[in-house]
Amino acid sequence: MIEHVASLAVDDLELLVRELRAGRLARPFTSAGLARYLGSRFPAAESLGSTLQKLSEEGMTSDHIALLLELAAAERRRARPIEDALDLVTTGPEVSELASRDTSVVVRELCTNAREHLLVVGYAVHKGRSVFEALARRMEENPALEVTMCLDVQRPVGDTSLLSEIVARFAARFRSREWPGSRLPSIYYDPRSLELDPARRASLHAKCVVADRETAFISSANFTEAAQARNIEVGVLLRSKPIAERLARHFEALIVRRVLERALSP
Repeated sequence: MIEHVASLAVDDLELLVRELRAGRLARPFTSAGLARYLGSRFPAAESLGSTLQKLSEEGMTSDHIALLLELAAAERRRARPIEDALDLVTTGPEVSELASRDTSVVVRELCTNAREHLLVVGYAVHKGRSVFEALARRMEENPALEVTMCLDVQRPVGDTSLLSEIVARFAARFRSREWPGSRLPSIYYDPRSLELDPARRASLHAKCVVADRETAFISSANFTEAAQARNIEVGVLLRSKPIAERLARHFEALIVRRVLERALSP
């Protein structure tokens, strides 16, 4: 079991501990069941599932297995505090030699664990109803959670509509096609992306998620089904309050200084 646990990131170990204790992860332990939490790309999911199932059949309860994984996570943090402050996060084909976390799993975990505030910054959104499902559900469960999105709004080729008309169409499309919940996030955009002169346009090209000013995920992945599940993408998850705070304040400053304008209100 040691080699299977060693290939897991500390956050993944702690996620399994929570799911075991909550009863959401239970025997029979299968690769498909583990992939729900670790991502379908996790190379050792089948072997880890077999190991957990064997421990269960030998008499260990879910609480016993959770305690075992919790101790492994604590030892990892004690031995490697700097390395475990960050994780490599990827989307794409499996690479058995590389231990990394799955993009969709990390995004879902940040959304479901956010308590007070979540900042979501992205360039493209497509099939948002599935991508944002966990976030919309969390917003319904926790009315205190404020969600701010900064997204790119683009002017279609040849479209000479007023800026306000394009933004209104974007907001209507987001509500009807991309957002799966009843509570809406606050959405901001960069007006420069809608300049009539292509030479003067700018894009909101950043992609990141900041949860409660404590954890930051910076990635190449857009909020699309392809980027979250199939493309080759790479990012880093930073468990650093100073970095998360600075990143959140950066976008707050862009909003306060009217570099970013509101496109949609809750």
